[in-house]
Formats: sequence, C-alpha cells, structure tokens
Amino acid sequence: MSEVVAIIPARGGSKGIPHKNLRRVGGIPLVARAVDAARRCPSIDRVVVSTDDDDIAAVAAEWGAEVILRPGVLAGDEATSESALLHALEVLDERRVDVGVIAFLQATSPFIDVPALHDAVLLVRSRRRDSVFSAVETYGFLWSKAAGSAARALNHDASVRPRRQDRDPHYLETGAFYVLRAAGFRAMGHRFFGSIGIAEVPERTAIEIDTAAELEIAQALAPLIDRPGTIDVDAVVTDFDGVHTDDSATVAQDGTEAVTVSRSDGMGVALLRSAGVPVLILSTEQNPVVTSRARKLRVDVAQGVDDKCEALRTWAGGRGIPLSRIAYVGNDVNDLSCLGLVGWPIAVPDAHPLVLAAARLVLDRPGGAGAVRDLADRVLAGRAEASVTPRTAPQEAP
Repeated sequence: MSEVVAIIPARGGSKGIPHKNLRRVGGIPLVARAVDAARRCPSIDRVVVSTDDDDIAAVAAEWGAEVILRPGVLAGDEATSESALLHALEVLDERRVDVGVIAFLQATSPFIDVPALHDAVLLVRSRRRDSVFSAVETYGFLWSKAAGSAARALNHDASVRPRRQDRDPHYLETGAFYVLRAAGFRAMGHRFFGSIGIAEVPERTAIEIDTAAELEIAQALAPLIDRPGTIDVDAVVTDFDGVHTDDSATVAQDGTEAVTVSRSDGMGVALLRSAGVPVLILSTEQNPVVTSRARKLRVDVAQGVDDKCEALRTWAGGRGIPLSRIAYVGNDVNDLSCLGLVGWPIAVPDAHPLVLAAARLVLDRPGGAGAVRDLADRVLAGRAEASVTPRTAPQEAP
C-alpha cells in the first residue's frame, strides 16, 4: 500500500538568518518543530527531511525523521522547493518507498496546525482533492503599486467600501504545508494542479520566518500559541539549586549548609519512578546535601561536573534515550547549554530571563515549592495522552 510521506526541505545556507532552520522558537529548532508536527499527524506514515547540512541532518534524525542528503546544486538560493521534493521522491524510489501522497511542510512556518494538516491529507488521500494548501481567511483590501505609478485596487472597487459582513473572503497562503497527490506532482512538477482545496488554519499560526524581525515575533508568540500543558518525554533531568530548592541555603558556623525541599516534590519523583521514567539530578556543585537528597529520592545524580552537557549526553547515551525525549529543568545561566540540547527545555517561574527565553515551558510553581511535582504531573499526564488519536473527519474551507 502506498504511503503518506511528509517531506521537509531544510537547506543550511540561509543568508537572511544564518542557519535559520536550526534557530529555536519556543525552545525547539525550527526543523524539529516541523518534524514534530508531522510525526504527531496520525495520517502521515513517514517523515523525511531533505537537507545539505550535517547539523540539520543530525537534529532531524534526533527528532525521528529520515534524512535525505541532497546535492549542493539543489540547495542554493536559486533552487526551488519543487526540485527538492522531486529529488526526495527519486531517493525514496531507490529505497523502495511507494509514495502515494506528499505532505510538503516548511520549517520556516513554526506553528503548523496538525489537525488542519491531518484533514488536508484525508482530502487528498480520498481523492476529493489533488492538492490542498494551508491558508487564512482575509477580508483585506489589496493594492498594487509599480515604481513611479499610482496605486491600483486589486480585489475590490476602490469607490465602494462594503462592510466586512457584506464581502466574500479571500484566502492567503500561509506556506505552512501543501498536501499533494504524488502522481500528479510527478507529472506536473508543481504544487498546484488538478482539483485544489484549501485547509483553513487559525490566523495566529500564519507566520512564515524570512527575516530576523519575523523570528523575534515568532519567539514572542510561541508561549501564547504552543501553550503546552502536558509533557511527553522518556526521562527527566533537573538542576538542584533553584529547582529542588528555592536557591537559598542556611550556613552553620562550621560551614555546613542546609536547604529546604518540598515533600510534594518527593512524591512527584516517586510517581515518575513508579511510571518507569528515569530521573537525573545534575549539578555543577559538589555538595553532600545533593547526594543525600538523591539517595532519598532513589534517583541518579551527577554533581561536581565541569561540563553539564557532556554529563547529560553520557547519561542519556548510557540509557539509550534520545536527547529530544528528555525534559531538562533549570533556573540559571549555567543551565542554558543543557536547555539547548533537549527536546523539552523547561524553566521555573523565577528563573533568569535568558533561561525563561530559552524554555519551551515555564512551570507554574517555583523551585523548592512544588516545581518538581508540577513537572512530574505534566509528564505523567503527557504519557497518558500519548495514545489519544486526533480527530479524523476531513474539513475544508468553503
């Protein structure tokens, strides 16, 4: 049976924003966001990233995509997305993959609407449409203006200003996704052919990143659009000071330190252990209180480490857990490198501003007062939700 294959072209040579496809929005590289959206779409069978860049290839593979390395001639400024798609189809033919439907996703659109993508696939797979693209409804008055010429109305009569409710809408491509019948695309070499349909997506998701300003806007919008409530991961790693504690310590006359921890956090860790979720406490300081707490919680601990990233990689590699499937919770600048490695970079609410900016999620409870329990509850809820199937009824904009 033929497959529905998501193909994500992601070249490494962007000039406007260097290495644009690896820039992070909501704590996740853009190419990883596209891979994640495709993998969450229940009607997509296979996810492929076409790239000329080794770093992009590594991130794509880490997030669960197959990688197709394309030649440099198909990755320059003049190369079209269609050429990358056709090359990917050639490689998939060599791999004996029967592609029936192509879901062409663009990594530069960080907020891909998965239900709309799913509906678009169903429309094409059922042959109700040959090509479907994501778009937003607009009632805007469009004008054109050539150099030295007067402005000219395009989609309206400039002498008539009807009310919004008296006008028919137009639809503006968002660039997020195009779903195509593979046979038709091979024949035409273009993304629009045959019976064309529209997958209407929410306006708030309709941003495509081509400039640094658009990247900043997307990063600012991510907490409002993503709104992650649950966390689907295979392991949890936390800093100690500022996460298990409120980042303060009582120092006795002999120099020994004491910290305050939350019993609720202890229960959260116990629940994670019971669910089979490995937990690691990772700290740059060497402190007996960290050892004692880890022993009581019965979790792994690595402390007194100069390179937290290397320690994290070693621990994850030893357990066979992809970094993209790990949640890391931090609060200060020495956590930034680890936050940049994992799939779920998480901050406590009173974290350093740079940590808050790097986070995919900011917990509701502060360090030492239930932050770890908050995390545990979200991870357990995420595991429970992982098997839920999204809606399947195809819907199309009128």
